[in-house]
Amino acid sequence: MLVDIRMIRDRLPREIGDLDSEARQEGYRHITRLVDEWSAGDVRFERIVERLLGAYVGETLAGVGGMTVEPALSGALRMRRFYLSPAMRGCGIGRLLALALLDHARDFCRVVTVHPGNPGAARFWEALGFRPCAPDGDTLCLDIAPMPSGRDVSGSFHTL
Repeated sequence: MLVDIRMIRDRLPREIGDLDSEARQEGYRHITRLVDEWSAGDVRFERIVERLLGAYVGETLAGVGGMTVEPALSGALRMRRFYLSPAMRGCGIGRLLALALLDHARDFCRVVTVHPGNPGAARFWEALGFRPCAPDGDTLCLDIAPMPSGRDVSGSFHTL
């Protein structure tokens, strides 16, 4: 399976509606929030440290994931609006998407946080090395290497 990781910049892809519909069927509203925040201009992933990526398999948007400044921890970045279509889970696509975001983060911070929202998502992030870091247990953190990555993986293809 060929996976194309693309940076999303000027507009959300039209296929985001399909992901939103799937997420809602699972009881998740974070893709709806992504669309609403984007439409309102509240969160557009426009700062140099921020990024929104889409993972495509052929012409299908398999998933999205973003990174913004972490408001609760100075100098940290936060994974946000991460979602993978149920049909695409278990194929390594989510891992590729997360690693592309982490690769970008290495140039800007030492710590990345995520609020997984459910036990399955927590297991996914913990498999990538994230660990609980807040008293509430709802926040996971990853201490990433401070060395610059020197490469941008958005727009690159990966075969799974």
